[in-house]
Amino acid sequence: MQITLDLPEDLFSKISGLEAQIPEVLALGLDELTARPQEGFNGFSEVMNFLANLPTPEEVLALRPSPGLQTQIDQLSDRYKAESLSKQEALLWKQYEYLEHVVRTAKARAYLKLQEQTSVA
Repeated sequence: MQITLDLPEDLFSKISGLEAQIPEVLALGLDELTARPQEGFNGFSEVMNFLANLPTPEEVLALRPSPGLQTQIDQLSDRYKAESLSKQEALLWKQYEYLEHVVRTAKARAYLKLQEQTSVA
């Protein structure tokens, strides 16, 4: 199906040269926009917003994915291991890997900060 869009100049400049990837961008964006709020985090933007609020080390260490997101990650992991990811799923998998890296780094730093606080007290 073909559609025609009127885009602001700044958005148009961001997608110039990515025309072949626009269906993937739309699919991922719609997935993020329509994610149901649940306990835990649902995606990259929620984790970044959580960390931007400068949580306590305890809050960082308590951070967990929502049950729905964990199920999705588990399913993608199974498909990844079976080498049967679609192009869109492979991109989503890479994003989850990066998100996991960010969360692990934040948790490691939070743990070290708690250790420092404990040794000083």
